[in-house]
Amino acid sequence: MNFKIWACAFVLSANAIAVTPMHAQNASELNARLSAAARVVREIESVPDGGIPDAIVSKANCIAVIPSVKKGAFIVGASYGQGVVTCRNQGKWSAPVFIRLAGGSFGFQIGGQATDLVLVAVNEKGFQHLLNSKFKIGGDASAAAGPVGRNAAVATDILLNAELLTYSRAKGLFAGIDLNGAVISQNTDDTNLLYGGGDNSYEKILKGGTPAPRSARTFVSTVSRYFHSTR
Repeated sequence: MNFKIWACAFVLSANAIAVTPMHAQNASELNARLSAAARVVREIESVPDGGIPDAIVSKANCIAVIPSVKKGAFIVGASYGQGVVTCRNQGKWSAPVFIRLAGGSFGFQIGGQATDLVLVAVNEKGFQHLLNSKFKIGGDASAAAGPVGRNAAVATDILLNAELLTYSRAKGLFAGIDLNGAVISQNTDDTNLLYGGGDNSYEKILKGGTPAPRSARTFVSTVSRYFHSTR
């Protein structure tokens, strides 16, 4: 392919990501993101036989929901999304914090799509990674495409070796997805906006030291209803 066309495609993909706002402009944007994340969980829950296996639901330490990840590609792909995280502490789910996902891909791709993503931390290592300011899936944190089916058997080595299980939902279909190479980073600007500043570190919030704001309670209760210890 002509180098100029390739270079132009790369610039267009990069610009599409560059113009995406890095943080919310107001509280209503955060409320919309929380509502969208709750919707994703409800829609996964409503899938009769295609949800997350009970063996994973009962062991999940943390859940990250990233609604409508934007991905556009022509030869060079790029993706970007804003997400919400909550973690389980002594059977209760914490108030949420905000994260960003960014990643790129290479290959013959044309067009764009929006995909909902769900990341499930299944052990303490996965939880600790979410406390870091930034980490790379498949590099800093081991990950695997999550198995699907509420009654599906889950291999022991997945629960022991994969720190994160990754899922996608596009056009109504829910499936495991390979997110190796994607970078997760803390969105402290939006988290501070939600809590109004103060001493609200990610560790304090995700370990249950901060109550959920009113605007976040629907998201937390939706996660609590779906990701509980026994069904």
